[in-house]
Amino acid sequence: MKYSEMIEESKLRRVVGIALVLAMIGAAAGLASCGPKPHTVGSVNTEFKLIGPDHKIVIESYDDPKIDGVTVFISKSQKGGIKGALGLAEDTSDASVAVRQTGAIKVKDAFENGEDVFTEQRSVLFKRLHVSRFWDASHKAIVYVAWTDRFINGSPQNSISAVVAQPWGTQEPDLALIGPQDAAPAQ
Repeated sequence: MKYSEMIEESKLRRVVGIALVLAMIGAAAGLASCGPKPHTVGSVNTEFKLIGPDHKIVIESYDDPKIDGVTVFISKSQKGGIKGALGLAEDTSDASVAVRQTGAIKVKDAFENGEDVFTEQRSVLFKRLHVSRFWDASHKAIVYVAWTDRFINGSPQNSISAVVAQPWGTQEPDLALIGPQDAAPAQ
């Protein structure tokens, strides 16, 4: 085997190795994002990219897994281009949340203040978008905050929304599993 062929074979092995590592990271990120599956409401393009998908804002909705009758709507930025197409882009921390009562409210499972309703990867490693839930007993409201964290530096950008537990038609909200929590988060 010639020296140049050995060099080419070595380069090919490195490329294949890198591709396998990236595939494993992608699979791990996919498994880490397990949880409620979003319903995509739609999207708008924010920047044209010649190669790969455009940058955009994506709007999704999630039903709260522990509370019937509450839907969480979230809009978030999504990078396009080649890195975005390959799932290697780091999406920004920009996200907005709106929560609405969409049926009779019934708490199906007890929860702690500050518990995540769902999380989602915003980069291949280390950055996650969270939507966390709080019970504000004094206002009889369920409060949701969207925020991101990162392994080293988190972001102070956040968005907040709340839904007051109100009757749906003639059906009163079932809040029996919430318990006597106050509005302050557990430290």
